[in-house]
This record gives sequence, C-alpha cells and structure tokens, in this order.
Amino acid sequence: MKQRILVTGGTGFIGSHTTVELQQAGYDVVIIDNLSNSKIEVLDGIEQITGVRPAFEKVDLQDKEATEKVFQKYPGIVGIIHFAASKAVGESVQKPLLYYRNNIVSLVNLLELMPQYGVKGIIFSSSCTVYGQPNPENLPVTEDAPHQKATSPYGNTKEINEQIIYDYIHSGANIKSIVLRYFNPIGAHPSGLIGELPNGVPANLIPFVTQTAIGIRPKLTVFGNDYNTPDGTCIRDFIYVVDLAKAHVVSMTRVLDQDTDPIEYFNVGTGHGNSTLEVIKTFEEATGVKLNWQFGPRREGDIEKIWGDCTKANKVLGWKAETPLGDVLATAWKWQLKLRDDGVM
Repeated sequence: MKQRILVTGGTGFIGSHTTVELQQAGYDVVIIDNLSNSKIEVLDGIEQITGVRPAFEKVDLQDKEATEKVFQKYPGIVGIIHFAASKAVGESVQKPLLYYRNNIVSLVNLLELMPQYGVKGIIFSSSCTVYGQPNPENLPVTEDAPHQKATSPYGNTKEINEQIIYDYIHSGANIKSIVLRYFNPIGAHPSGLIGELPNGVPANLIPFVTQTAIGIRPKLTVFGNDYNTPDGTCIRDFIYVVDLAKAHVVSMTRVLDQDTDPIEYFNVGTGHGNSTLEVIKTFEEATGVKLNWQFGPRREGDIEKIWGDCTKANKVLGWKAETPLGDVLATAWKWQLKLRDDGVM
C-alpha cells in the first residue's frame, strides 16, 4: 500500500512540483491549500504530468477544526510536507501580524494533530533567510552558520517556526522532522504544464522577468545597484524548483524509512550565487529576448548576498542541484509562453 503524504500549500509553486515528484516516486498525496496565492487549475497540470489527480481539500490551516477533518477523511497520513505560508518579504514588512498569525498558527495546529493521527514526520519548508545577512567569513553559509537577526517578519517566522519544531521534539513529542533551508527556487516543470503563478504583482524576480519579457509589465526594476558585490546588485543562490522538489522526496523517505536523528537541518541550493544582472543577462542569452529594465532604490528587507554550502545535503541525502541556470530560465520562459497561449496572462 502506498504511503500517504499530506502536502500543505500543494497547489503553490514549490508544492505543485513536489507533488509531481512524490507521485512519480510512488507516494499517495493529499493536498491542503486555501488558494490564497495559487489556482485550483494547477491540479490539472499535475494530473497531466503524472496521470494521477491528487486528493485536494480547500482548507485554511489556521482553522484547526477544519484541518483535523482532513486527517479524519484521509486516514493513514504518515508524513507532512509543510509549504503553506505567506512568503513575500516586502508584504511582510507592511503586514507583519498577517504573517505571524498565518505562518505560525498553521504550523502549531499541524504539530498538535500529528501525534493524534499517527503522523511520523514533517518536512518543514524553511529558508536561508534564517541566516540573515551572513558575515563575509560565513559565505557560503553552512547549516552551522550563526543566525542573524531576520531582516523581515517573513524571515522571522521561519526562524520562529524552526524553534517551535525543535522545542516540540525536544519536549518528547514522538515525531521526526527535516528542516530544509531553501535558497531561491526558480524555473518551471520541463513539460511547461506547471510553474510559478503568483496572484497580482510578482514578489519574486523570475516571474517579474518573464512577465516583463512578454509585455505584461512595462519594465523590470532592479532594486539597488550600490551593494558590495561585483556589479552592485544583490546575489542569490538560484535553485531549479524541480531539483528542490526532489530534495523533499529524499527527505521524506529518510524521515519515514531510516533510523535518523529526530530533527535534521539541510541547506538546499546550488552552492554558488548569481547577481540580479547575471540573471537578466543569462535570461536574454537563453531565450533571445531583450528585457526592458532599470535600476531603482534598494528595497527594505532585501539581503545583500547569500549562497549556500550544500555539501551536507549532497553527502547525507545523496541529492544535488545540477540544472544549469540558462536551462532553468528557459523553462520559466516556456511556462510564461504557455500562460499567454492559454489566455491566463
């Protein structure tokens, strides 16, 4: 019998790609999503890719009673991959209480329900934002790098949630967890059937790039050109979303089927950084499309430069991000073209 996994935020960008990889690895997937930043049609793309339509429940995880009904309706859930969260850095600075309520209460509800329903493990979608702006001597950041004060309420919710999981397991709760600290997920499934589809104005760089390239946005603004980097723009570790999704599958297998420590932490990235201007240039080279862009002022909450040391994930999980940046950006463009052809945007 297939092991049943609950994927929260499963119609979102990373959640949908992870659902595909889980189903292709032989897991039975149940998705919870409140559709606040995704669309139900994503299920069609998942079904087209895998041949299986995952079970779906429209539930807000802040509602514990409604969340519990999902565990009752789908007995035998053995693992949770928890993506559901508000995630825009800029918005979190403007609406901190929304972020604290949504991101923290959702996790607490899930953790309380896990022992009641025999759920063994949770993979938590954390972020490199917990490292803040690392000191130069700590680049690339390892899992042991000191945590700096978060530069945004969004980043702070990731730090707080990591601590909540640690404290709960330390208290003797009979669950296990792997905390994955992502760098910057980008791209789309090579089929072009699922990808990043933010509601409204994108908060992330790549959708803004592709929407500008196709003419939805008149101009791309690069926030800041006076950072202490080779070209003055921020540097990030951009990881292909499909590579990232595969990291969740191997993590879930490890939590469920191996005798491991109750809580483990892994960086998931490429191990090197690219500046915003490098991304723009690589996109233009990969697609043949010239971008209309300009410099603008720095954006509050942005980190100057960060990339990860992912040696631990490479060795312990047997996982590696290997897709070249140009190939990744080409998948994002293919997805944007499909959205246009489908009349979505």
